[in-house]
Amino acid sequence: MFNSKGRQQNNKGILKNIERIGNALPHPAMIFVILSVAIIIISGIVAAKGINVTYYDAKAGEKITVHAVSLLNFDGLRYIFNSATENFTGFAPLGTVLVAMLGVGVAEWTGLISVSLKKLLTGVHPRLLTAIVVFAGIMSNIASDAGYVVVIPLGAIVFAGAGRHPIAGLAAAFAGVSAGFSANLIIGTLDPLLAGITNEALRSSGMGYEINATANIYFMIASTFLLVFLGTFVTEKIVEKNLGTYTGDYVPNQDKITETENKGLRNAGIALLIFIIIVALFMIPENGVFRTLDEDTGKMTLNHFLNNGLIPLILLLFLVPGYAYGKTVGKIKSSNDLVAGMTEAMQSMGGYLVLAFFAAQFVNYFGYTKLGTIISVKGADVLKSVGYTGLPLIFGFIIISAFLNLFMGSASAKWAIMAPVFVPMMMRLGLSPELTQAAYRIGDSTTNIITPLMNYFAMIVVFAKRYDKNSGIGTLISTMLPYSVVFLLGWILLMTIWYFFGLPLGPGAYINI
Repeated sequence: MFNSKGRQQNNKGILKNIERIGNALPHPAMIFVILSVAIIIISGIVAAKGINVTYYDAKAGEKITVHAVSLLNFDGLRYIFNSATENFTGFAPLGTVLVAMLGVGVAEWTGLISVSLKKLLTGVHPRLLTAIVVFAGIMSNIASDAGYVVVIPLGAIVFAGAGRHPIAGLAAAFAGVSAGFSANLIIGTLDPLLAGITNEALRSSGMGYEINATANIYFMIASTFLLVFLGTFVTEKIVEKNLGTYTGDYVPNQDKITETENKGLRNAGIALLIFIIIVALFMIPENGVFRTLDEDTGKMTLNHFLNNGLIPLILLLFLVPGYAYGKTVGKIKSSNDLVAGMTEAMQSMGGYLVLAFFAAQFVNYFGYTKLGTIISVKGADVLKSVGYTGLPLIFGFIIISAFLNLFMGSASAKWAIMAPVFVPMMMRLGLSPELTQAAYRIGDSTTNIITPLMNYFAMIVVFAKRYDKNSGIGTLISTMLPYSVVFLLGWILLMTIWYFFGLPLGPGAYINI
């Protein structure tokens, strides 16, 4: 498993340091409480010193001077209490994620997602097996964390069934699910979540700009194919060679998909096809139902729908086939069962609700105090003065995101902290919020598989022990490190190509402002 005992000891030492630092951090919700208190204190100090910035507002067509506003006075105290509920209920990522999860929850509860992934991974041609495992891992992210408990153990099973090392299959699936967390071919729950936080950051800094949930879809589609290729290469050329021949005693139990489940998949596919056709009829024609009149251009566009109607569409995208599958296999017998599936999905979101409440206060304090605007303007001026703009700035931001991900696993929590500072700062340097968000997603994804603080890391170690009793955290980290490095470098290269050719990151989403 290791090239030398020294390498193993070094890996364990690095992991121990990461684990010690990470364990010393409080819960992400408490981090937002601490940061909110810090903003209250800092705003009082900055306002007392009379700090302000002047910048040119392209939308207003004039220069605007912004002064720091204190939360450390009676007006600030009134704002803290009077706005707390509105901050929470108006927090954009809150509604988008909860609405989308209603549909995803039904598809997951009925078993459609797990059976679909199992269908995808069984009966695959041996030459395509690795690529399909990595691809299934990436695609599983449309159902949030389902890939961790479904695709990763399945990856090991199908590899073992093909006479290959099961840990190689586990590693390939883990790389797809976790290191490729942001990539996908369709919109998932992460896209509206991050876009909502980005828009909150833009709003809090007073910028008249808003991005769609589809802001990164073109880049993420290309990323999917790139990561499948890279994941296949690393698995077959590096990981399997390092693992050698499997000598364990694990024998896979490859239960076949039942006839009822196959019928359910067929009916779900038919329902999904009908749904897609109806949606296309509402979107494609010039006078389609989902199109509205753009007063600036005088044309019927999808802009309003992409801003507001896309989330309910994601709900139905999963709900319709999920219902068809559940009805066929007998999981859904009445409307009570349908609601039960939605309810179970909402129960799993309890932790997110707590996190969202405190994150909402933090983001809105940034806007009220004008600290976000002041930091972004002054930070942009400093970076511009030293010539640190363009690609070097993007690369630096990706590395910072990847490093912070070693100690704080939640993608939304990190972005809620970073977005109010980096989104307006990089926008003032000519880089679009869509680009900043895409760069963050690269860093946030690639180091998931090498930090013991990732929520599912301990579970993956347990999975690995099933096939190799001597494996542990050091074993897993040394196995996954090549994926992390190659994915990071490959993704940065893709971003470089995107930047040089000025390709759109999504519909109407470009590199520069």
